[in-house]
Order: sequence, then C-alpha cells, then structure tokens
Amino acid sequence: MLGTIVNVGCILTGSIVGSFVSRGIKENYKTALFDGLGLATVGLGVNAFVGNIPKVTYPVLFIASIAIGTIIGTYLDIDGYFHKLLEKAKGGSRLAEGLSTAILLFCIGTLSILGPIESRLNGNNTYLFTNATLDFVSSIILSSAYGIGIAIAALVLFCWQGSIYLFAGFIAPYMTPALMGEISVLGGIFLMSSGLGILQIRDCKTLNMLPSLLVPPVFYGLMHLLFGV
Repeated sequence: MLGTIVNVGCILTGSIVGSFVSRGIKENYKTALFDGLGLATVGLGVNAFVGNIPKVTYPVLFIASIAIGTIIGTYLDIDGYFHKLLEKAKGGSRLAEGLSTAILLFCIGTLSILGPIESRLNGNNTYLFTNATLDFVSSIILSSAYGIGIAIAALVLFCWQGSIYLFAGFIAPYMTPALMGEISVLGGIFLMSSGLGILQIRDCKTLNMLPSLLVPPVFYGLMHLLFGV
C-alpha cells in the first residue's frame, strides 16, 4: 500500500502548507480564492463529464443513476448527517462544504480507483504517485480556503483506497472501461455540483447524490448475469 500511504501523506502535507498560507490573507483575497476554486472545480467536472461520455455503453445510464441515487441519498439525508458531524467545529458549515468537495475530488476519479488495483495486482504505483501529486496541489488550495480540517479527507482516502486494494483481486475483472466511464461521468457531475455550491449559485447537496455510484455496478452485474454481456 505504498502508493496509498504516499497519497495520504501528500494530502496531509498539502493541508498543513495551505493552512499556513491562508494566515494573513485579507478577506477580499479569500473571496477571490473561493471564486477561483469554484470555477476550477466546475471546469474539472465538465472535463471529466465530456471526456468520459464517449466511453460509456449506455449513454442514459448516468441520468437514471443520478435519479435513483439522489432519491436514496435524500431519504437517508447523507448531507444532513455529514453537516451535523461537523457543526460543532469552528466554521463547521463552511468546512463541511470544503471537505465534501475534497473527498469527491480525491476519491472519485480514475487514478484513485485504478491506482490501488494496479498497485495490488502488478506492484505498479505510478497511478497513485501521479494522483498524490495532483492531490498535494489540490489540498494546498482547498486548505488555504477552508482550513486545516481538509486533512480529514486523507483518512477517507485511506479507507477508500485501502478497501479497493484489499479487494482488488475480486473487483478488477469487473472494472471495464465502460463501467469506469460511467463512474467518471458521475464523478464529473458531482464536481460540477460542488463547484456551484462553492460559487454560492446553487446548493445541490452533492453528498446526497453519492448512492448514484452504486447503480452502474449493479446494472452491469445484472446485465452480465441475465444476458452474459
């Protein structure tokens, strides 16, 4: 799990660096930083969406996934429980917004999913080292805007990638380019939603959409069992 440990270390280091950088920054500069971060997050989401749509086999599956997943997430009130966990923290509401963006940015991506599989099966940490570099820069930007609390995302990443690493042998055969495309498209939508929240255009309660990620694997699994495809 060397690659995952390095990835976690980069997020922790970046969060510390960013929290120190933010000290002494005037409020108008912080506002500008939020605007830039929001636009960048929307841009990353658009890029992930547009870049992966050609890879999917069922172009409307992501719509059904969002609909089904959001209904489940809203019923469970994932976003509400997440905010309650952080409401006692200083600036809890703001931190919850930044932390949800960080978790989505760090965890829901091709490198973060395929990296642990490649590391476990082939001993190749290239994906994870690349992901660690990107996350280091991202964590500096996020923590400079939201504070050291962004470091909590490192723990989530460790659990996420660690689970994939442990079950790599089982899930690897099912991580086809088409399925990865579906997951990446959903990830792009999540990032766009988070960006809109940062820009204070619309609070889409992105965390309530997370169950959408379960729909494509279930759908592909059923298709394989019923029709052998």
